[in-house]
Amino acid sequence: MSVKTTSRALESTDAATLGAHHDGSGASFALFSSVAEAVELCLFDDSGQETRWSLEQGDGFVWQGYLPGARPGQRYGFRVHGPWDPSAGARCNPAKLLLDPYARAVAGEVRWDPAVYGHAPDDPNQADGSDSAPYVPRSVLVASDFDWGEDRSPGRAMADSIFYEVHVKGFTELHPDVPEQLRGTYAGLAHPAAVAHLQRLGVTAVELLPVHEFVHDAQLVARGLRNYWGYQSIGYFAPHNGYSSSGDTGGQVDEFRNMVRALHAAGLEVIIDVVFNHTAEGSEAGPTLCFRGIDNAAYYRLQADPSHYVDDTGCGNTVDLYLPHPLRLVMDSLRYWVQEMHVDGFRFDLAASLARAANDFSPYSTFLEAVGQDPVLAGVKMIAEPWDIGAYDVGQFPAGWSEWNGKFRDTVRDYWRSTAGTLPGLATRISGSSDLYGHGGRRPNASVNIVTVHDGFTIEDLVSYDTKHNEINGENNNDGTNDNNSWNCGVEGPTDDPAVLELRARQRRNFLATLMLSEGVPLLLGGDEFARSQNGNNNAYCQDNELTWFDWSAVTQNADLVDFTAGLCRLREQHAVFRRRQFFRGAPAHQAGRDDIDWYRPDGGAMTGQDWGDSSALAITMALSGDTGDDAHPDDPFLVMFNAWWEPLDFSVPESLRGLAWQIEVDTADPAAAGRAVDPATPVTLTGRSLMLLHGTQPAS
Repeated sequence: MSVKTTSRALESTDAATLGAHHDGSGASFALFSSVAEAVELCLFDDSGQETRWSLEQGDGFVWQGYLPGARPGQRYGFRVHGPWDPSAGARCNPAKLLLDPYARAVAGEVRWDPAVYGHAPDDPNQADGSDSAPYVPRSVLVASDFDWGEDRSPGRAMADSIFYEVHVKGFTELHPDVPEQLRGTYAGLAHPAAVAHLQRLGVTAVELLPVHEFVHDAQLVARGLRNYWGYQSIGYFAPHNGYSSSGDTGGQVDEFRNMVRALHAAGLEVIIDVVFNHTAEGSEAGPTLCFRGIDNAAYYRLQADPSHYVDDTGCGNTVDLYLPHPLRLVMDSLRYWVQEMHVDGFRFDLAASLARAANDFSPYSTFLEAVGQDPVLAGVKMIAEPWDIGAYDVGQFPAGWSEWNGKFRDTVRDYWRSTAGTLPGLATRISGSSDLYGHGGRRPNASVNIVTVHDGFTIEDLVSYDTKHNEINGENNNDGTNDNNSWNCGVEGPTDDPAVLELRARQRRNFLATLMLSEGVPLLLGGDEFARSQNGNNNAYCQDNELTWFDWSAVTQNADLVDFTAGLCRLREQHAVFRRRQFFRGAPAHQAGRDDIDWYRPDGGAMTGQDWGDSSALAITMALSGDTGDDAHPDDPFLVMFNAWWEPLDFSVPESLRGLAWQIEVDTADPAAAGRAVDPATPVTLTGRSLMLLHGTQPAS
């Protein structure tokens, strides 16, 4: 690679916006660094030749310049000259080509040569002078214009949402009806064949695993693996180039936009999983790709010894959102994805770390306050993963935020494996988790209910394995959680035993029905609707292969389960009593003759304090009066009967409700029973470990 240097600075500009911006005649470039002594803009042609231009320092430590004639597709990077003093938190090294933190697109990926590290291989305190440019990706200048046409967000209320967590590549990589050149890409996800499955299910939004530009970790590449999940972000404005069928010189931006437009046209919202808590640069032993070489101490939380990083994330570093420039970066990114990419919401990875003060989580953190007052983000769906490696802050986020409800997951899993003492917890979780969210102006939609997500077992593995089986990850099965709250139904892994297979099928339906019939917002893990398995791997973050890609033949083989799941989605859509805007009062609604929710023993008697205190109890009926929280729009009454005993159990319709006509809507032991009438005067038998939903109506006169 040759380098052509120039001592001439770019034309001056008063660029107020960071990053690179094309105006039709040229482009402005602006980079923040409070420690830089000089900054060079590095341009690369198709042969890889590098030309360097000097930027001028403007106000607020912003280095800037204007390049006439610059065109979209131009590849570039920065070199920052400044102090190298790890003991003071400074790690500038002009030998390292750096990505633009505001780059709209990134070309190429990291090649793991020693040159990508800012420090010498044998001395972490000494700067390495080898040029990293041959081994690191380039930022790409992108045109800002795009014809959105009549695109509009579906504008689905949070309470009416059903999220579908899915991986852009894994969803269509093996889809036979998606053209081969589009499989595994944004265009593949937008293809009618892919969209048709989402519409068949009845979900309302896709929640995409990370689509920001990310890095494949060195240790994974060395083992022949890849960073499949994508939780190693390095470009917060750039769609990941590996999911593009349009190349990596800017086409990925419009391809992402076209995907959003197609999903919106199909009535589906787009939620993206964002990783602002850490970056792919890792600990002090990690590479110098962007922030570390630009202004290390201005972006990362450093320890008392500034040569080391605070690590609240388990990934080597923590982005410090109590500092102004990373906070601005994150807020600018969020606004960009809403305004320029038309996404409908965000799921924040390890969100507790974003709201930490010096040590502890604070609902009044600068980040949460900034989000709360931003008019662009008003009405955008904001979903927190409310924990990090040092904190579990479920229920602590402010009004306007929803949270992955880990307590729902753990309780529901334990209940269906017949764990003693779980009945009170089950009742709390399925009725909306008011103990967690019934304060500070929050509503049931603050709870995003999860049973399975990408991180952990699939539903099929949840009912097939007692322990994790992660050996193929190359970490001696030491990675991934050991606390899965799972039960293999009597046999570890695959089996031909008909009784075990029948029980597993029933358990899958139990989990799906519990998820969809609970108050709050359900999140369905993509593939659970057709019993997708990862062979017991509960940490498949590095498995970019058939283990994690959707096997579409299984959709046909498990069509009954797909239809069962779709039926639950339709039922939830049709009946507002399962997606209430207010928490249950446990008291009669206005002009109603009974409570909005009641709890009964299987014999039809009302639950007493003694009943709730019986740790051996594993069966209960939840009675919903049809009160939706909106007196003007009542719903029908329902009885949800839960039996976690391993033996059949008779359930009676409560005496006060026997004047209604009842029919089965859901029976996880016999899905074909849906629509069958039930005599309210005669007990109905629930198979061991099964759920039944009865729908009540006024009897025909």
